[in-house]
Order: sequence, then C-alpha cells, then structure tokens
Amino acid sequence: MNELTSFWSGWIIVISLGSILGSFVLLSIVRKGQRFNSETTQTVGHEFDGIEEYDNPLPRWWYWMFVLTVIFALGYLTLYPGLGNFKGVLGWTQESAYEREVAKAEAEFGPMFAQFSQTPIEELAKNDQAMRIGQRLFANNCAQCHGSAATGSYGFPNLTDNDWLYGGDAAAISQTILNGRIAAMPAWGAMLGEEGVHNVTQYVLNMSGREADADSAAKGQQLYNTNCIACHGAEGKGNHLFGAPNLTDNIWLYGGSEQQIMQTIRNGRNGQMPAWEGILGKDKSHVVAGYVYSLSNQ
Repeated sequence: MNELTSFWSGWIIVISLGSILGSFVLLSIVRKGQRFNSETTQTVGHEFDGIEEYDNPLPRWWYWMFVLTVIFALGYLTLYPGLGNFKGVLGWTQESAYEREVAKAEAEFGPMFAQFSQTPIEELAKNDQAMRIGQRLFANNCAQCHGSAATGSYGFPNLTDNDWLYGGDAAAISQTILNGRIAAMPAWGAMLGEEGVHNVTQYVLNMSGREADADSAAKGQQLYNTNCIACHGAEGKGNHLFGAPNLTDNIWLYGGSEQQIMQTIRNGRNGQMPAWEGILGKDKSHVVAGYVYSLSNQ
C-alpha cells in the first residue's frame, strides 16, 4: 500500500488527535467549577416551549465514561494504524491479519484438499463431502457470473447442460478452471457489409432448424464457407479447440434472436474466463472441477 505524503499524513494526525483532545478540553471547561451530584436553580438561560433546563453538571459515571473513551481512543491509535503513516507500535496490518487467517485455514484444511486432489475428478464427483465443499467454493467464487444454480446468464455459459465451448470432460473442465479461457469472435461487419451480415444470419438460423429466408440463407452459406468454416466447421458443429460454439443446437451464449445473432456477427464478441489456479490453488480448483463436472453428469 502506498504511503500518504507528509502533508496529508500530518493533516490526518492533527485532525484526529485535535478532535479527541478538543472534545475532552471542551468537556473539562464546561464542568469547571461544578461538583458532581450537586444541584442548582440556575438555568442554561433559554427555554423551549416554556420549559427551562437547569444547568446541572453531568453525573459522575457519565463524565468518567467519557474520559475512558478518550483514553481508549488514544491507546488504540498508539497500538494500531490510524494516524496517517504511523503504523502503530504493534505493527498490525489488514494484510498480515488476512495472511494469518489464510495460513491457519491452510493448516487445518490443507491436508483434506490434498487428499481430494489425489482422487480423479470422475470419482470425486461422487463424494458427497467433497461436493458440498465444492458447492461452497463455487458459490463464493463462480456464482457471480454463472449464477448460484450454475445455469449461466447472458454471456456466461450454462454449466448444467452438455453444451461445452471447450469440452466437458474432466480434463477439459479442470484445464478451464486452472488456466482460464480467452475467447474472441471477430467483428465481420466491415468485411461483409450489412447485407452480408443479414445473409449469414439467415444461414445460421437455418442451420439451427429455425425459419429463415431461403434465398438469403443460400447467399449466406457461401459467405459462411469462406469466412466462418475454419472455426465453426462445415456443419456448424463448433470446435472445442477454439471455443467456437455449436451453431446447430439452438443454445446461444449471447442470445439467439435474429437481431442478437446479427449483433454478434456484425460486432464480434470477446469473453474471458479468469484463471483460478493463482487464486484457489490446484487442490481447491480440483474440487471445483469435480463439482462442475457433477452438474452435467448426474
């Protein structure tokens, strides 16, 4: 974490200590000359709706409780960071506290995850304890994109079916989680023109068994064979090597309406699945892979 400049560090120190000590000085000045538990007939000098307030001192317990809060605040700011760049005499930081918690958790649960890592994913998917743990890891790290039920959303694939961009066997799922994926569908609008985009869209609709304009689809097939076949294949079945989706099954990552398909062809799509090995580690990623594998192999 970058340190503050000397000016801002000093400013924070002055404001923090000044607020604490100033409050104490103000309380002391107000109390000056007054005795605890004494009563007076003198009022504060104004009234509210005809009600006047006596100028009695604070109760003893209230005053000393305030003094204790001042002492506590000064003690806390001495021990812990809070005064600009001053680290506190204990040297406590958020990072060190987090690292201690992580080390404690690793010492407690590390052997269990290491044992799970020795079990093939196909077998691990049948282990109820491992799957409960995998579900929690998934909920904490993956559900933000794929949903709590792993059914995906716009731009994020459904993990519960058998439609996989990069393959759905255990090895492919593990590879995806560990190393992530970077997908790129190039934009074809400039090359094909709006008419060409329309024609290719009609051909794609026809491939997925949907109603399409026959003449436009025929023209689109020629463009498809020239520009799209390398990734999606001659029959439009896709290619796991490139992450190119199957265009014949009517399952769409970015929507399958005519306008959405045209948008994809015209402007392209770019998606990224982050690599989780550096975040979860291999052992925990192995458990997540087992959980994801179990979702479509129940």
